[in-house]
Amino acid sequence: MNKLTELCGSIEKVIYKNNENGFSVFTLKVSGSESVIAKGFLTDIHQGETVSLQGLWAFHPKFGRQFDVKEYSTKAPASVEGIKKYLASGLIKGIGPKFAERVVETFGEKTLEVIENQPHRLMEVGGVGHKRVAMFIQAWQEQKEISKVMIFLRGKDVSTAFAVKIFKAYGNESLEKIQKNPYQLVEDVWGIGFKSADQIALKLGLEPTSLDRIKAGITYAITEATNNGHLYLEVSDAKEQVVQLLEIDKEESQEKLKQALHQLYEQDKIKLISHKEKHFLSLPKFYYSEKGIAKKIRFFLENPSKLDVNFDTIYNYIRTPDANGFELNEDQQRGILTCLQNNISVITGGPGTGKTTLVKKFLEVLETNHIKFRLAAPTGRAAKRMFEGTGRNAETLHRMLEFSPSTMGFLRNEQNALDLKFLIVDEASMLDVFLMHSILRALPQKAHLVLLGDIDQLPSVGAGNVLNDIIASQTIPVVRLTQIFRQAQDSLIIVNAHRVNHGEFPTSALPGSKKDFVFLKQEEPEEIFPLLRRIYLSTLQQRGINPDNAVVLVPMNRGTVGTQRLNQELQMILNPGSNEEKEITRFGQVYKINDRVMQIRNNYDKFVFNGDIGKISDIDKVEQKMVVTFGERALEYDFTELNELVLAYAISIHKSQGSEFDAVIIPIFMQHFILLQRNLIYTAITRAKKYCILLGQTKAIAMGIKNNKGVARNTFLKEFLTTDLEAR
Repeated sequence: MNKLTELCGSIEKVIYKNNENGFSVFTLKVSGSESVIAKGFLTDIHQGETVSLQGLWAFHPKFGRQFDVKEYSTKAPASVEGIKKYLASGLIKGIGPKFAERVVETFGEKTLEVIENQPHRLMEVGGVGHKRVAMFIQAWQEQKEISKVMIFLRGKDVSTAFAVKIFKAYGNESLEKIQKNPYQLVEDVWGIGFKSADQIALKLGLEPTSLDRIKAGITYAITEATNNGHLYLEVSDAKEQVVQLLEIDKEESQEKLKQALHQLYEQDKIKLISHKEKHFLSLPKFYYSEKGIAKKIRFFLENPSKLDVNFDTIYNYIRTPDANGFELNEDQQRGILTCLQNNISVITGGPGTGKTTLVKKFLEVLETNHIKFRLAAPTGRAAKRMFEGTGRNAETLHRMLEFSPSTMGFLRNEQNALDLKFLIVDEASMLDVFLMHSILRALPQKAHLVLLGDIDQLPSVGAGNVLNDIIASQTIPVVRLTQIFRQAQDSLIIVNAHRVNHGEFPTSALPGSKKDFVFLKQEEPEEIFPLLRRIYLSTLQQRGINPDNAVVLVPMNRGTVGTQRLNQELQMILNPGSNEEKEITRFGQVYKINDRVMQIRNNYDKFVFNGDIGKISDIDKVEQKMVVTFGERALEYDFTELNELVLAYAISIHKSQGSEFDAVIIPIFMQHFILLQRNLIYTAITRAKKYCILLGQTKAIAMGIKNNKGVARNTFLKEFLTTDLEAR
């Protein structure tokens, strides 16, 4: 093994730095020598710092002689120039080159000593007020604490970006919490996965087959199943996944797995359900949410609320044509009466079947009879569509239920119920088990709940299969709207949505119909990029559609025709040009002013949610923040939070639920075959408002339309509603 060489000097310039893993390339001014280029995984270096590097010399065929760093240590700079570079390096948020220069001009070589021991003296710097000094002192202290965390995590192979996130979550307790239970990072710090936490745990000395590690693996396996919509995991599958996850011997670990399961059960950290000779595991919060839904629904069914209304008058009213001669069909009439006569009911139907018309008439009935109601939907876009369709105020469920970041829960619950008689929730297919449970908890005992949705769309992104399970239980009144109204039959978008839903290939030609749907056959995935350029820069404009109101919907994120590649290509088409001062690269992605972005996790502090789409309105490299505008709200993102955002010129079909766009482009290829199913293509088509372009391989599209099996989710809501099934 080669002996390591030591180099000492000051960092002149950081040429490249990957904020995800800390890999850096920089020039080092070696005392009494010329500058050299060095590279390595150095998580917390800054220009002007004095460093001691241990490593090996290497020759790069393109860049020449370089120093490959294996170990290093840092200390604060001593020279005036070094201190100036150090403070201006971005080390402290809000401190740019000009301010750094003024501070160093005032205190010279004693600058860092003054900042550390006499920070109040910063008031001596010209043009600096109390507010700026307070911000500086706070940032300096945070930087010191973050440095401690980074030094600790450096040996655990944790990136700089994650170290900052850990500090944000735990503050000065970071090291204590990490050492006490590193697996808690998975729950508390978004973006840190089990593998990273497990790596830290092992480096802290935890035995590979320790019960604590296996228990953490079991709970993680159950939690991970929710990413596929499951609330329960078969015991045998859980064991298999833990063995693979922890990379332990299957035979030797059987006894430890049994012990771990027993301990988790005794500590009430898991629930066990036996059904049809199979055994399933769940976490208590999953089980109690689903069980709670069933309990409240059963209460509604057993304690019907009687409305003080004249049903004969209402029946005559809903049968009477309106001023334009339009009248409800029998299913719509039955839907209104069902909602009035039952505490909980479901109205389901595809596009063009008159759900919105039914709701408008229903709201007129409620208003005429002075019955208090509220309208809500799972997402902001869905709530906006509900408002546009009914002319009445609609809100997101999170806002209506009054989410509190301080408690990470809703303020509306059994003790603080909503003040209403009717709650009408649109896009009910999007409701996961946790949101549905929260809705039911917040309803007063004499309330009525109306769930509107399209049962043939994709199930919720979150865990559970609520709307499907409720309908399948056959315990709740369901009205299905199937008749497509004449004006809707003129739209090829609506016609083809129903064709797909019936297992038929879409058509691009129908006598007398609007030309709002087209199928473009394309066999080569790589060829779609010039096609997209033509669509966005020519076709859409010819149809009077703003590209800002168009989106590409695809089944998956990876691959040639995945959202990641598509977003890079579409960014070059729709937001070209470069401005280094107003661009930032994070997690391998370039973000620019005017880029369309999507939030990919619920952020309750900002009150922005998974799937919300906004536009970047500002990037400030000095303050290290980005401003994203969502509708009328401008939200600030620290650069360390940018992994919560992705470009949104192209999004997955799952993420498009509840949204509607003027134009939708849907590329479908055989590389998507794992995910191709009928409800996926159907959901994508129904997102289009004015124009839909389906493109790709005929074989792939036909395969998806033919596949009507879907993916079964492990849920028990249907059984909880119809049997006495219990966990133990």
